[in-house]
Amino acid sequence: MRPSHDTTSMLITFLYYADLPRAMAFYEDLLGLPLAIDQGWSKIYKVTEGGYVGLVDEAHGSHKAHPVKPVQVCLRVGDVDAWCAYLKGRGVIMTKGPKDVPSLGIRVIVFNDPEGYQIEIQSVL
Repeated sequence: MRPSHDTTSMLITFLYYADLPRAMAFYEDLLGLPLAIDQGWSKIYKVTEGGYVGLVDEAHGSHKAHPVKPVQVCLRVGDVDAWCAYLKGRGVIMTKGPKDVPSLGIRVIVFNDPEGYQIEIQSVL
């Protein structure tokens, strides 16, 4: 019998970095995510209730940072345009948007973190 997920309390997506302090500054200072768990070479940030992103120093983690980043972190927010203005005001270059995607019912912006992971911020149209 498969165990239940009734006691699963967190979903953590781990990303691997060559320069962990630079990534930490991006997620803490720019995106404003609170550090939930500090494991030294692994930093886990709360995104939503139960949803977390973990930043891992490649020197210690299970994987190494790689130049190809086939991962996108997506945050759904109430006002994507406010986030766009805020991020542009801090020098973040958008790779897409703000743009409406009617087929998905969303408005999006897309940009990269310091080591090239793609970040999408979206809101409902």
